[in-house]
Amino acid sequence: MKEELQVVVTLINSMAVMSVIAYILSRSRFYDEFLQKRVTWKSRLIIIVVFGLLSIYGTLSGFKFMGAFANTRDLGPALAGLFAGPAAGIGAGLIGAIHRYFLGGFTCVSCSLATVVSGLVGGLVFLWKRGKFVGVTGAVIVASVNQILHSGLTLLIARPFEQAMEIVEKFTLPMILANAVGMAIYTSIVVNLVKQRSWEHEKHTIEGELNAARDIQMSMVPKIFPPFPDRPEFELSAVLEPAKEVGGDFYDFFFVDEHRLVFLLGDVSGKGIPASLFMAVTKTLLKAGANESTGIDQVLFKVNNDLCAGNDMSMFATVFCGIIDTRTGRMEYSNAGHNPPVLCRKGGNPEFLETQGSLAIGSFEDSPYVKEALTLETGDTIIVYSDGVTEAMNKDEALFSEERLLQSLREVNGRHPNEIMKKILTDVHGFADGAPQSDDITILSLQYNGSRTHPQSQ
Repeated sequence: MKEELQVVVTLINSMAVMSVIAYILSRSRFYDEFLQKRVTWKSRLIIIVVFGLLSIYGTLSGFKFMGAFANTRDLGPALAGLFAGPAAGIGAGLIGAIHRYFLGGFTCVSCSLATVVSGLVGGLVFLWKRGKFVGVTGAVIVASVNQILHSGLTLLIARPFEQAMEIVEKFTLPMILANAVGMAIYTSIVVNLVKQRSWEHEKHTIEGELNAARDIQMSMVPKIFPPFPDRPEFELSAVLEPAKEVGGDFYDFFFVDEHRLVFLLGDVSGKGIPASLFMAVTKTLLKAGANESTGIDQVLFKVNNDLCAGNDMSMFATVFCGIIDTRTGRMEYSNAGHNPPVLCRKGGNPEFLETQGSLAIGSFEDSPYVKEALTLETGDTIIVYSDGVTEAMNKDEALFSEERLLQSLREVNGRHPNEIMKKILTDVHGFADGAPQSDDITILSLQYNGSRTHPQSQ
């Protein structure tokens, strides 16, 4: 019983050291090649040498009894075979076997042969799984089978038989347990490393997709301000701050004839590349529809039906769209499920523009949309925004809210649209206090300056 206890203690110490070695190996450069299944002859040779030396260490750190060694020598070749194939397993096994053979003892032949067999068994499993890792449980089974084969070869070859039997009876179970535990520790490290690499790859993939989505999104919105420096009838500013996850906010403005300016702001459902692509299609359809000189309600009706056709992902977009006649200040508008804009009358208090809200475009085919109208007086400003403004959250998960938006606008009513936009952004950022935002922040501010002569009219 004393010998068995000494064997267990010795093998546990050996496993502790081998676990440290395994961890260091898992962080090496050649190990990355192996994990990515880009095993070259150079990396395979490194595996043979490293796991062969690991096999030698398993012998040297073992417990010597009656000229034999209770050890973890077979673990190195088995691992080499499992992870790099038969050639690596047999190569590492030969290194461990040659060392064991020259240590002598009546079990030197059987133990040396068993070490090579362990590498071969690991390699055969590698071929059976077609290079796919067998898993922690499978690897533990391989280690246990190897020790059973080791004991069988000892009984078959080693003489005198009585001594071979005594060694097998005393040490087979402790060696099975020690090698199984060692295999479990090492392969668990590998499995965790593979998972970590997979997470990192997935993270990089997602980051790449988000960057691509952000590029698509930002390439689709105007970024030069003032956009129409030769048009004194109005001032216009807009901004889009993509969230970390990148949504599908967009805005646009353009003339459909000499006097009618279209402006719109929308928010697409979803995140990432799908939202950006849907946004690009939506924005293109809206611009094409507005240029056909139909009513704004009919533009939304047609775009809605176009988006509903083949919309397998069930995506949609909320949109506020307006058309201003720069000669009169008359504004026709339609709201497709979007946040109500804020109307800032010169000298008055900002207030939300009541609209007869309709469904978001892309939701249901043939949905009706309502055209409404008002007249902007000189100095009046309309602010359109996405829900990323009012739903911006701070670290306590409180929302910026519509009331805070109105308060911000009260402080800058009558100012230039760019100042108004910057005030909103400053207040939102101050409220969020560094908390990451899950939605884009988009603002469009348009101030009507009254009918004035511009170069195109002269």
